[in-house]
Amino acid sequence: MTCIVCNLGEPKIAYIFSAHTHNTSCLISILIIMTTPKSTSTSQNKDKTLESMRKFAEKYASRTETYFCSNLSVTAAVIKGLAEHKQELGSPLCPCRHYEDKEAEVKKAYWNCPCVPMREEKKCHCMLFLTPDNAFAGNTQSITTEQINELCEKMQ
Repeated sequence: MTCIVCNLGEPKIAYIFSAHTHNTSCLISILIIMTTPKSTSTSQNKDKTLESMRKFAEKYASRTETYFCSNLSVTAAVIKGLAEHKQELGSPLCPCRHYEDKEAEVKKAYWNCPCVPMREEKKCHCMLFLTPDNAFAGNTQSITTEQINELCEKMQ
């Protein structure tokens, strides 16, 4: 089951709901707070979002028995792009595609990571999650935040 708030796996709202069930308006308030994209773009928030997307990528790769690209620069760029979209749009919209209207695409959820092709067929257009038989698949399912930042800085 995918979380309706962040679209990243198991719903986290269940923890809040079970701890705070005295009335429906409380839950609605929590949902509004959690689904509203953050307007502050401080360095600390960006770092937290990047770390969140890094952890998601590692867990998802492990769970789906997929691997990061043998060129970790690809992995770093995709995770950073997902984090930027999560920060700006409230959802980790695939950063490897062009969209006429990103907000509309977020609402459709088709290209929110993990996208429908990845979930249904293990086909990741971004080359973030690769099956072992893919020629570009590496042998790792982990990357550090430091590696992401370092590799992305080299690309600029």
